[in-house]
Amino acid sequence: MMEFLIFLNSKEKEILELVNMAQYSVEENTPLCLLGKEFFGFLKKDKKVIVICTENAKEFAGYSFRNKKQPLNMSRTGIYIRRALRHEAVHVAQGCNDGNLVELKREKNLKIHPYKINALKGSTRISGDESKEYQAYAMEDKPKLIIESLRKYCL
Repeated sequence: MMEFLIFLNSKEKEILELVNMAQYSVEENTPLCLLGKEFFGFLKKDKKVIVICTENAKEFAGYSFRNKKQPLNMSRTGIYIRRALRHEAVHVAQGCNDGNLVELKREKNLKIHPYKINALKGSTRISGDESKEYQAYAMEDKPKLIIESLRKYCL
C-alpha cells in the first residue's frame, strides 16, 4: 500500500478514483522526488503517471515531530500531500483537454496566493509552461472544480 493514501480526505479519494478512471496511475517516492525536497508531486505526462513525494512532504513538514492527537489528514504533511495530488490532477485534466487549459464556467479569474509565487517559478522551470502551472496552483485548493474538470475532460 502507498503511504500517501492515509493522508487523503474524501474529496482527494474521489479525485484519485477519477484520475485512475482516466487511465493514469500513481507512484510514490520515485527518483523524480530527488530533484528537491520542496517538491511534493510531479506528472510524467508521457507515461500517464502522477508521482507523490510523501517522504519530501513528511520531511518538509517535520512529520516525525507531529502532534499525536492531531488526525493525519489535518497535519501539515497531509495538507502538502493533498495539495500535490490536487495540483497534479489539474494537469491530468489539462492533458485530457488536448494539453490545453481547462475552461471554467465560474471563477474565470482565479488568482494564486502570493505565498505560491516561488513554487510557481520552480514548477515553471521544470514544466516550461507557466499558464498551466498558474492554473494548477490556482485550482489546487478547489477540489470541487478539479473533480468537475476531470469529469468533463477525462471521462
